Amino acid sequence: MSSLADRPDDPVVGRTVVHESAALHVTGAAMYTDDLAARTHGVLTAWPVQSTVAHALVTLDVAPADDVPGVIHVLTAGDVPGVNDAGVKNDEPLFPAEAMFHGHALAWVLGETPDAARRGAAAVTVSYEPLPSILTVQEAIDAESFQGVARTIARGDAASALASSAFVFEGVSEVGGQEHFSLETHAAFAVREPDGRYFVESSTQHPSETQEIVAHVLGVASSAVTVECLRMGGGFGGKEMQPHGLAAIAALGAKITGRPVRLRLNRTQDITMTGKRHPFHMAWLAGFDAEGRLQALDATLTSDGGWSLDLSEPVMGRALCHVDNAYWIPHFRAHGRVAKTHKPSNTAFRGFGGPQGAFLIEDILGRAAPLLGIDPAELRERNFYRPGHSTPYGQPVKDAQRMPAIWAQVREGSAFDERRRAIERFNAAHRDRKRGLAMTPVKFGISFTFTSFNQAGALVLVYKDGSVLITHGGTEMGQGLHTKMLQVAATALGVELGRVRLAPTRTDKVPNTSATAASSSADLNGGAVKLACEEIRGRLAAVAGRLLDADARDVRFAGGQVFTVGGGGPRLAFAEVVAEAYLQRVQLFAAGYYRTEGLHWDAETQQGSPFKYFAYGAAASEVEVDGFTGASRLRRVDIVHDVGDSLSPQLDIGQIEGGFVQGVGWLTLEELRWDTGDGPTRGRLQTPSASTYKLPSFSEMPEEFHVRLFANAREDGAVYGSKAVGEPPLLLALSVREALRQAVGAFGPEGRSVELASPATPEAVFWAIEAARDADAGPGAPGGHGVSGAGRAGSEGTAGLEGTAGLEGTAGLEGSRGGEGERETSPHGVSQDGDGTVGGGAGAGVLIGTGARGGPGVEQTPGPDGGGTIGGGAGALGGAGAEQTPGPDGGGRVGGEHAAGAEPPASVHPSGEPGATEPGPGEPDATRTGAREPDATEPGILTTDR
Repeated sequence: MSSLADRPDDPVVGRTVVHESAALHVTGAAMYTDDLAARTHGVLTAWPVQSTVAHALVTLDVAPADDVPGVIHVLTAGDVPGVNDAGVKNDEPLFPAEAMFHGHALAWVLGETPDAARRGAAAVTVSYEPLPSILTVQEAIDAESFQGVARTIARGDAASALASSAFVFEGVSEVGGQEHFSLETHAAFAVREPDGRYFVESSTQHPSETQEIVAHVLGVASSAVTVECLRMGGGFGGKEMQPHGLAAIAALGAKITGRPVRLRLNRTQDITMTGKRHPFHMAWLAGFDAEGRLQALDATLTSDGGWSLDLSEPVMGRALCHVDNAYWIPHFRAHGRVAKTHKPSNTAFRGFGGPQGAFLIEDILGRAAPLLGIDPAELRERNFYRPGHSTPYGQPVKDAQRMPAIWAQVREGSAFDERRRAIERFNAAHRDRKRGLAMTPVKFGISFTFTSFNQAGALVLVYKDGSVLITHGGTEMGQGLHTKMLQVAATALGVELGRVRLAPTRTDKVPNTSATAASSSADLNGGAVKLACEEIRGRLAAVAGRLLDADARDVRFAGGQVFTVGGGGPRLAFAEVVAEAYLQRVQLFAAGYYRTEGLHWDAETQQGSPFKYFAYGAAASEVEVDGFTGASRLRRVDIVHDVGDSLSPQLDIGQIEGGFVQGVGWLTLEELRWDTGDGPTRGRLQTPSASTYKLPSFSEMPEEFHVRLFANAREDGAVYGSKAVGEPPLLLALSVREALRQAVGAFGPEGRSVELASPATPEAVFWAIEAARDADAGPGAPGGHGVSGAGRAGSEGTAGLEGTAGLEGTAGLEGSRGGEGERETSPHGVSQDGDGTVGGGAGAGVLIGTGARGGPGVEQTPGPDGGGTIGGGAGALGGAGAEQTPGPDGGGRVGGEHAAGAEPPASVHPSGEPGATEPGPGEPDATRTGAREPDATEPGILTTDR
């Protein structure tokens, strides 16, 4: 028995091979779930009756449907012999009495044809008793509408570290959801066998859980239900939980009618009925030292879970575990909670919360870099994990040295520094087109955070002619898992790849399987396949040893031949040894079982080592932005990614490319829009098709796309030294968003923080460009974001030098270039004791940015203990900033007069908690920023809201 990572000479793994179903895919011969239904006689079609109200008590009259020709039956709650629930949390009634979102399936009509079923569903009468609805995360926060268990990951003392940090930034980051948009929509096909068993073909990433849900809805044992997944036309996490109820509907229809039932959602149904990637709202405080190193982070993450829990709790758990991304943060607190809204229940999506968590820290670094006066790439590299560091949840960061090595390879291979200088020249020469170039890293933990899921099984059968059939617990959704398993089996048995065949995933062949998710399926199922093959090979070695007159330990298998060490003696064909083994009554099949070792996780304390290892990578992306439209194009991408010793390099590179582009779609194109008004269509999805929901296409592909695998990267303890690849590359797309930030920033003054909505659609980019241009419009323009420094005083007590970052002895940074802040050297100028008065020029001012056409900030009165408060310019169209009242211990609040309807600037107590402010009349301010004046012990605060 070799170690899991050891490879024999000339292995089949590591070779470039084509996808096992490639020929079937390109010729259209590949069979999917609904194709099987189309080949079966007498199949009924199930069609949903959908709610047209976001939240209401409902009463159904199904009698009119019975009069529609071709309608056989209408399934309702009264037909359920078991449990009327489609989930594992008992919060997803299969037939609800309360509609929880616009599009919620209330009943299902069974028809002889799809058209009959559709017309029958339209005939069902639904009476609504409307109830209040919550549609956005902010509405849920305001209403305190949460579900599940909130969790916190903490290390050190974030509050104290923030108080002593040289620079502190505060803000809110929001990132939108994402539709899975698999080419194959959700589908199921169910047959009731004559003996009462049920066979269900389902497009599911989790056949065992589909089996369990079908069984408990039907009120039968799991052994009475067999679920098969032939293949999926895409899944991306959307088919991990949500196929279960649909399969149960098909099976229930088969039970009631005795006929086969198919269920395939059309595209509009698929988008309106099923969950998406979770949108996140993230409020944060981040502290840096004088050299720009992260000192502390305190964040509250709120995800939009939709109407039920689904997988929202573990998604949030992984998000909390990836807020740090690749960065060492000594003092850390991240609190996560799940909002309950009246939308489809959001679910797993490639990355499973990890992308949203990493989004937060990358957004913070992207906003902070220009205010700190540090190049963004340098700021990121300066904060990388180093050997000996551990994560905020207590896991040592294994192979931390890989991150800077990968970073250096990307930087050199992409000619990053030379191209950046060329971009500076381009931007200087072009007023209405700007380019940006950015690098971001990824550190992604691999394993299910629910430890029990880290197990897998496989069944390997060797036939007398030497051919091999394998079945494992993973499902194929186009990612190439089956191809890798064929390579693993061929390597372990020492046979040609063509001698191995793979059977569809079935619950009656491999039971109790985990979902094909968490990027772990090659690790888990590959381990099981390898162990099963090695068990068979060990038996065959004993037979071959007798035939070769050699010790079984000296027998080797490779290329379909069996020989002894050194290869100088006689050779036997693999099939010859197998045939002899059969004659000697040697078992030629084996079940393999693998469990990931070394994992432990305490869900209550959120501490432990939940991941087997980390996958690392880095990307450099260059964009060009049109200043008139906000449209952008991706000029070039360079990626180096760590997949260990690749099982199948061509597949892995394809996964890196596909994951990256899917991430680009999430961050720049794919915008889900809901009707949030108070009219009759409140809660309706307004982007229910490819005509309204923008997906990446060939036109969004980079003009140059360079992907390399990190070399010499064997991962001990993983199958043949490989690493997972499915999810981590998606996070590399954050480099595109950061490149857009750089390009937008080039339309305005240097040293200004750029806020960018997500997704950064052309519309969002355009308005960010307008904000940058306004900041560069001269006196009276809106101020940028201010930042205060609590570090060393500037020379001769200077209050803050225009355009500098607050480092190297400078106490503060000018908020914008709207006007020149006065350079005060009065007795109250900023000093080591931090007391001083700061004046602001028109539309600007040290330490705080202002709105458009703002008047000058007034001189401030120092607070007690030397901490003067800070005055700012006015809000949009407002007058001069009002004189401020000192806060206790020098922590004065920030104020300023606002024009009609303006929101006040945020304010902060000395403790760092948000302080209350009173709204003033006037129009909204162009930006909402707040700050407090630093002293020797108090940090400055940058507040940004979106």
